Amino acid sequence: MRQPNLPAGGSCRCFATTFEILVTPLITLACHCLDCQRMSASAFSLTAIIPADGFRVVEGMPVARPLPGSPRHHYFCPSCMTWMYTKIGGADARVNVRPTLCYDSSWVEPFAETMTRDKLTWAETPAVHTYEAFPSPAEFEELLAKFSDWSAFG
Repeated sequence: MRQPNLPAGGSCRCFATTFEILVTPLITLACHCLDCQRMSASAFSLTAIIPADGFRVVEGMPVARPLPGSPRHHYFCPSCMTWMYTKIGGADARVNVRPTLCYDSSWVEPFAETMTRDKLTWAETPAVHTYEAFPSPAEFEELLAKFSDWSAFG
């Protein structure tokens, strides 16, 4: 995987809300869950997980629209409603950014894919690791270490 040129800037569809990724992602993922299929109107969503202090909104004020009872807080541009990033309950130290919103998204490649039990039969990714559900916390920590090695030499 190529590394993004940092800071990696990006925006929503209407350019009213912009952001910067300031550090190398912790990992990149493709999620095939039904929620991501519906949110992205596609076969899966792509995510770059970034330490919270390595991500900042430059312009605009994204609005959170969590589903009742859900630990996932999805943030959207208030003007065009582009899904920009997600924060998950107790994981406030990380931000799940939609990396294809970066002005240069040529570096984006999923290292792992999750929720393949919901995967559309024709959907394919180049992911190195595949999980039928979400990885356990221990598996996820192992994935982070493997991604670091993979992205440094990929």
